[in-house]
Amino acid sequence: MFKKLIILSLLVQSKVIAQPIITDSLQSLDLQEVTIVGNKSKSIPGSGQYINGIQLEKLNQTNINNVLRTVPGVVIRDEEGFGLRPNIGLRGTSVNRSSKITIMEDGVLVAPAPYADPAAYYFPTFARLQGVEVLKGSSQIKYGPYTIGGALNLLSTATPNQFKGFAQVSFGSFNTNQQKVWVGDSRKHIDYIVEINRMASNGFKQLDNKANTGFERNDVMAKLRWHLAPNSKMVNNITLKFVHSSEEANETYLGLTFNDYKLNHLKRYAGTQKDLLNLNHQLFTIHHLISPIKNVVINTTVYTTKTFRNWSRASAFGGQSIQNILNNPTANSAAYNIMVGRANGSVEYQGAERSFTTSGIQSNIKYVFNTNAFSHKLELGVRLHKDNADRIVTRSTYQMQSGIMSLTASGVSANQENQIRNANSVASYLAYEVKYKNLTLSTGVRHEQIHLDIQNFGNNDNVRIGHSLKEGSSNISILLPGVGLSYNYNDFTTVFVGVHKGFSPPGMPSTTPLAAQARAETSVSYEVGYKYQKKSVSAQVTAFANNYHNILGSDNISGGGAGTGDLFNAGRAMIKGLEVALQLNLLKSTNENALAVPLNITYTYTSATFSETFVNGGGDWGSGKINKGDFIPFITPHLLSGSIGVENSKFNVTLLAMYNGVTSVKPNQGNLITPTSTEELPNVNALPGFLMLDFSSNYTLNKHFALFSSINNITNNKAIVANLPQGYRPNMPTNFRLGVKVNL
Repeated sequence: MFKKLIILSLLVQSKVIAQPIITDSLQSLDLQEVTIVGNKSKSIPGSGQYINGIQLEKLNQTNINNVLRTVPGVVIRDEEGFGLRPNIGLRGTSVNRSSKITIMEDGVLVAPAPYADPAAYYFPTFARLQGVEVLKGSSQIKYGPYTIGGALNLLSTATPNQFKGFAQVSFGSFNTNQQKVWVGDSRKHIDYIVEINRMASNGFKQLDNKANTGFERNDVMAKLRWHLAPNSKMVNNITLKFVHSSEEANETYLGLTFNDYKLNHLKRYAGTQKDLLNLNHQLFTIHHLISPIKNVVINTTVYTTKTFRNWSRASAFGGQSIQNILNNPTANSAAYNIMVGRANGSVEYQGAERSFTTSGIQSNIKYVFNTNAFSHKLELGVRLHKDNADRIVTRSTYQMQSGIMSLTASGVSANQENQIRNANSVASYLAYEVKYKNLTLSTGVRHEQIHLDIQNFGNNDNVRIGHSLKEGSSNISILLPGVGLSYNYNDFTTVFVGVHKGFSPPGMPSTTPLAAQARAETSVSYEVGYKYQKKSVSAQVTAFANNYHNILGSDNISGGGAGTGDLFNAGRAMIKGLEVALQLNLLKSTNENALAVPLNITYTYTSATFSETFVNGGGDWGSGKINKGDFIPFITPHLLSGSIGVENSKFNVTLLAMYNGVTSVKPNQGNLITPTSTEELPNVNALPGFLMLDFSSNYTLNKHFALFSSINNITNNKAIVANLPQGYRPNMPTNFRLGVKVNL
């Protein structure tokens, strides 16, 4: 059956998929070093999930949000509908710009500036990935700096074992189209792969002038690896990897008022017609893997990334901020009419440029040995990392005239924001695992040494002479221990328990002496769980609790704030919950050609409350007093997903259902107020739940050609998926996609 499913995956990924089972092959060992969970989910001392290429092929999703909703413990907030800038949280961490989780590609930090400016405006193109790993619990302290919720590791296409090629073309609703091609080979000493991916759409939102509201994103990825001959006794290889991504998106921060949403939930205001995001990202890594002696593996990576984005967009109409207009469009009717294009007037427009750089070197050494009945694994790792964020915001003026915006005054560069943020860190960890019969003890400790500094040049010094320079710096040193224990009751059943100290960096230091300095976000995190795996049945149940000593709020426009990027202390909090995952085949048969009916169900319950009363500093939780016992916003208590399929060696079809429960969007004690035509936005504190249904199918014509299709949001659910960044935002309406895949 396994061989048939690989054929059914419609790719030649039986050779290239990240199936990190340790064997003597060079390819398997190489992949093993860039994966976290892989097929080790049963043995790791904690809860981890691995979505491999076969599963991704069945779902035919280009939106990572819809895939991660099938993983328990993951909270998602949609934004633009295509999943280009996902807002991801793990076990109750903040979802805003995925800034509270560790994001990696092939084991390397990939967020633009994870220490200095962690909001992940760049996220790798999901359509070019071949696997996703999610790690939570005590064992993820090796993968900081964000260790409270968990880590996300994205796996790029691996080099094949022999000459292979692949091409994919698809077209769908809103002129959404994708083209992907890769070719690779493996020789005696040299392996390579080159991959090109393009994805574009006209967008599903509607401007009065019928302009494009979509995007175009292009990716190029290449790997070149030198290695010893396959029959060599010693493993030694060097891999060069390069990624270039570029995107141009006619995307906006501005959503809709509730009344406008009810009239046409796909509408975009005339005031957003000039909103534009330009983004490019480059990554270069040198990865060296060597096993100099038996049972010792040394894995070293040098990396550097450069990311630039300029999101230009309207910020005020008729002298009124967008938030003021949305809060009370009646009282601000003159500004509202300019925003929607029914009246003439001034439009403030600003370009938000961000230039990010990261560089670093990370290395770890693993040593495996036995003593009598005990098996040991010792691992030591260190990472030297530096990142930088150069932030410039420039405000200009447009005039709205008969629904058309025209530039009237270009602003002087950096007249709204002009600062540089720097971070240097040395992160190290020591992990030790000992196994005796069916019992495994895993202990570890992580140390983060971080230096942060900021240079704020003010809004009247675009050449950065320094006449108004304000500076601040801070140092953080923290020790983060963790321990996990797992017991294999039999060949099918495992129970585990873990506890670790979680950590998130505190953000930039204050440049104002009287301002309160944000402290590091810390917690003591617990989990206890049960795993069962036997033939076609797999189940996992995990209870978790994150007891925060200090939880941090943030001030970003993307989260409803003013956009300073500052973090602020919110004191103690408790986030706890339950994760359930079940997978089974409803048709049992030993015949490889028989039909299979796979069923997958995941459920997450999360309770998130503040544990003390405090005055909030603003941002995505609002301003003013927050009381002990208030719900923490944007953490959905109930999440449920389920899929059922029918498949054999020739085809598969999958129906996927995803339920997102009622979600608080402001601190409250349970008196939920959802949007209505008579309820003003400032009073709304929750969004209703919604259910989404997706369908996917694959059909193999022959060994070279396969067809696939997908339909998302089958019922055309018009639910509000978010009220951020500015106003109510829709999910994507019913859309289809048809495509063909070619294996060479």
